[in-house]
Parts: sequence; structure tokens; C-alpha cells
Amino acid sequence: MTDHDTPEFRSGFVCFVGRPNTGKSTLTNALVGEKIAITSNRPQTTRHTIRGIVNRPDAQLILVDTPGLHRPRTLLGQRLNDLVRDTYSEVDVIGVCIPADEAIGPGDRWIVEQVRTMAPSTTVIGVLTKIDKVAPPSVAKQLLALSNLLGPEAEVVPVSAKSGAQLDVLADVLVGLMAPGPAFYPDGELTDEPEQVLMAEFIREAALEGVRDELPHSLAVTIDEVIPREDRREDQAPMVDVHAILYVERDSQKGIVIGHKGSRLKHVGTVARGQIEALLGTKVFLDLRVKVAKDWQRDPKQLRRMGF
Repeated sequence: MTDHDTPEFRSGFVCFVGRPNTGKSTLTNALVGEKIAITSNRPQTTRHTIRGIVNRPDAQLILVDTPGLHRPRTLLGQRLNDLVRDTYSEVDVIGVCIPADEAIGPGDRWIVEQVRTMAPSTTVIGVLTKIDKVAPPSVAKQLLALSNLLGPEAEVVPVSAKSGAQLDVLADVLVGLMAPGPAFYPDGELTDEPEQVLMAEFIREAALEGVRDELPHSLAVTIDEVIPREDRREDQAPMVDVHAILYVERDSQKGIVIGHKGSRLKHVGTVARGQIEALLGTKVFLDLRVKVAKDWQRDPKQLRRMGF
């Protein structure tokens, strides 16, 4: 192949949207090939826009993982929605995620309506997620329903982030929709998120697992300090001390997070520490404290302190 025949390098931004718990963050992680967005079966787990970078010889895709668009009940909810709306207008392609194992409902139609209203000129595709959960006839039926929802001009791709099925096809479709352009990030970089943001997210993800429904929205995590351990001997591996605070809104929630004799908080620390060590590439001492910040989701001053 001559230089004249070499396809032009393409690059651009993609945002996956959908109801909470449609697999957007899991899909982002699968395409990037490494965990950069937290996942949970709890609605509205994602609270920041996190950029994941897919590097290919012919292209670079920047996947913008956003909170799920929803009807807000708090100031935090409103700010998360504003974050999503800003993202819609800045990306090149919006992928509407619909799970294969759930019928399309009013919530899905509302989100598509919001996308069309806020980003009328942005290319929209359909992504049918979780196809590993249903039989092929059900996948075909849901693909038709998704195509009818988005219209004949929108491409529709079935995928499974869990098994990896069709991820390469989805990446090819997205690359084909991008304009020729340079890479935005150095080759090999997988996210532009600061390490402290990712650390806080990993702790929050661990704390969300197995808790009652009222807690997830009331839980926030901030990193207080990250300090390299100075007193290590030459024959010892480097270590970093990470001090984090988990905020809840009520004393009863504090008890849930800590657990009987500290058992839950200890488990959260063990799970999160493993992910933080993988992120930093060094041993970590993780110190977790739980504090009550009454009604922080509705308090502008407290929201600012927690980064919202």
C-alpha cells in the first residue's frame, strides 16, 4: 500500500447516554480496555464526566462517560443533569444505550427526546447493551425496537461489554463517523482523570456494594491527603499513604457504612486499596474516615467542597 492509499487518521469524542444502569460505564471500560469508570447496579452511580481514551493505529476515540440523565430531586441532581447537557453539545457522536433484556419505556423515549432537543445536529447511533443476557431472537426483536425509536438514519449496534462481543464492530462504526484529525492525547494514555478523582471513585464504588437503597445518593468521597511514605528501607517496596473521607447525610447512614464493629468499612478499604494500588503501581496504606455532612446534596457550599 502506498502512502497515497493510507487511510487518514481520525479522532473525535463520543458520549454514551441512557437511563441509569444501562451499562454505559461498563461499556466505556470495555472499549478502553482498563477500568477508568466505576460501575454499580445502583442508579446514578456516575457523578463526573470521565474521559476514556481508545487508541488505535488509525484513530483515537475519546469516550466521555457521564451521569445518567434523570429527573432531578436535589441540587446535586440538577448539577449532574447540567453536566450531561453540556457534554451533549461538545461531542461528535452520541450513543443511546438500551439494554437487550429490558423493554423500551417512557424513560428511554424521554432521553432520546432530550438528546434531539439539546444536540439537534449531533450524530446519534443506537447501542444495544447486555446482549449476553438474552437469546438471539430477543436481540433481533430489541434491535428493531431500538431502530424504530431512533429512526432509519441511525446505525444500531448490538454489544456485550461483559463477553466482548461486537465491541470491535462498535469501535469501527464510531471511527467511521469521525472526521480526519490528529490524536488529542499521547498514545498509551487511557484517561485524563486526575488520580485523586479515580481513587475517590474506587472507594465510593466499594462502599456502594451491598448497601440499602437510601444510601447511594447520600454518599460522597473526598481524598484528604496522598503522602509518599518516607521511612521505607531500601529493601522495602515504596508505599503511599492515602487518607480519604466518606461523607453521608445522617448518623444512621454512618452506621451502615461502618458496619458491625467496623466490618463493612474494613471490607470497603480492602476492595478499594487493591484498585488504588493497581492505579498507582505501588503499595498503599488506605485510611478511611466516615463523617456526617447533613443534607449536603442540597447545600451549595457543601457541594462545592465535594467538587460538584
